[in-house]
Amino acid sequence: MSNPEAFPASSLPEEKRQPRQSRLVKAALACQRLGRFDVTLRNVSLTGIGGQGPHALQIGERMTVIMPGHEPMLGTVRWVAGTRFGIQTDREIETMRLRAAHKDQIVAADSKADFQIIPPPRVDTWRPGLTSGPPGQFGRKG
Repeated sequence: MSNPEAFPASSLPEEKRQPRQSRLVKAALACQRLGRFDVTLRNVSLTGIGGQGPHALQIGERMTVIMPGHEPMLGTVRWVAGTRFGIQTDREIETMRLRAAHKDQIVAADSKADFQIIPPPRVDTWRPGLTSGPPGQFGRKG
């Protein structure tokens, strides 16, 4: 699916995209212009990430990418659409390490989450003047 707002850094038709894995992971980016800030990664491939953050990045800008389970790595901004971005990393991303490292963060959409059904509280809800009995028994608990 192409994004008409995005500006590609390369227009070579023979370039093939790496397969993407949809993820929802908290990470951080850092650069000289903006400092360090949190972002949400939505797509991860072997050599890049796609996500959204609080700032509009600039195509060609060098960023330090800080992801769970990985040492900080450098990357280059390849496309921008508002506050969404795509970054090509200088090193390969180990997606299995990323998946294992974010246990305490946002869970990926395709993962299984443990859950527990909590019963409703058992509280006396009797209120004077209200009754579920026949008419004429107002205010009686029973």
